[in-house]
Amino acid sequence: MAVVCGVSVANLYYIQPLEAQIAADFHISQGMAGAAAMLGQIGYAFGLLLFVPLGDICERRSVVLCMLYLVAGSLLLVSFSPVYAVLLIALFFVGLTTIVPQLIVPYAAHLARPQEQGRVIGDVMSGLLIGILLSRTFSGLFGSIFGWRAVYHIAAALILLLSVLILSLFPKSRPASSISYRQLLSSIPGLIRKQRPLRESACNGFFMFGSFSIFWTSLIFFLETPHYHMGTREAGLFGLAGVAGALAAPLIGKVSDKKSPRYSVGIGVLLSTLAYVCYTLFGFRLWGLIAGVVILDLGNQCGQVSNMARVQALGDEVRSRNNTVFMFSYFIGGAAGSFVGTLCWQHFGWYGVCAAGLIFQAAALAFHFLVYRRQDPAS
Repeated sequence: MAVVCGVSVANLYYIQPLEAQIAADFHISQGMAGAAAMLGQIGYAFGLLLFVPLGDICERRSVVLCMLYLVAGSLLLVSFSPVYAVLLIALFFVGLTTIVPQLIVPYAAHLARPQEQGRVIGDVMSGLLIGILLSRTFSGLFGSIFGWRAVYHIAAALILLLSVLILSLFPKSRPASSISYRQLLSSIPGLIRKQRPLRESACNGFFMFGSFSIFWTSLIFFLETPHYHMGTREAGLFGLAGVAGALAAPLIGKVSDKKSPRYSVGIGVLLSTLAYVCYTLFGFRLWGLIAGVVILDLGNQCGQVSNMARVQALGDEVRSRNNTVFMFSYFIGGAAGSFVGTLCWQHFGWYGVCAAGLIFQAAALAFHFLVYRRQDPAS
């Protein structure tokens, strides 16, 4: 499950080190290339809203396989895009159908014993974050050698291999609910109103993943400046620096089981804020950038795993719908961060990017320590 999460979620992030190549290939500005990354995340958010709730009423393995076949076709469309408009449409559909990890996480939580849910979710989420980080390394290295289109050819082949793996190893599941699809979607606003931890996790995820995306969307443009003289390959290699955060996911899950998920979320918010302080003070030094990457990825992982543990603990019959609410907010925040990061880079440079990240983190701090300060002890 961790491998499937990592390989499939990578589809969303291949583009980040490739933005400069795509801008040159289609003769567009850096801002428009950043919009392509944003559109993929918007598509993902809508995929979460429309398809992930199906996990509560459908057999999960069949839904996963259907999504994999659709995303393979979308990746091929990206690789053969003749004009920028087609690329944008294809990237939207890549995002729309790359929702497999969010079908798998509730399934893993369903299979786990209640006292081990944090650890199990941490194991699966470590695969997801490693996929996010190594996707940039993979696309940066292969893109610098073979060009950006080859990256998407290979991605489509990997997705088809995943389908074989799933058919061989994944057991079938029983739907947890028997309501109709229309009732399924119409029940989501009620879940948001009734569940305070879900609202808090959604707000926190929006701002934390927004700040995460601000950095990663802007990094390639910063590295290409005369100060660093780096390119696509080096931007991809920065992904390796954050793997430490991904490997810490099972440990974070254990802390969530022993203390509380909200405790771990607070640590994640503080770490992500510290990362932006590091970027602001030491961003023009290579060691400062690398240290910031490690801290930011660890903080983001800490927040995501712990928020996911809170959401999955709210009930078996609504796991997929609760996951939909959290991840929809999470990736809308990511899309907003991608847009804001590119915009701030164009108009204000590196310090504008850092200021935007600090504003997002200040909002996350305010929601965690002020707005949602009073809590049920069990949350």
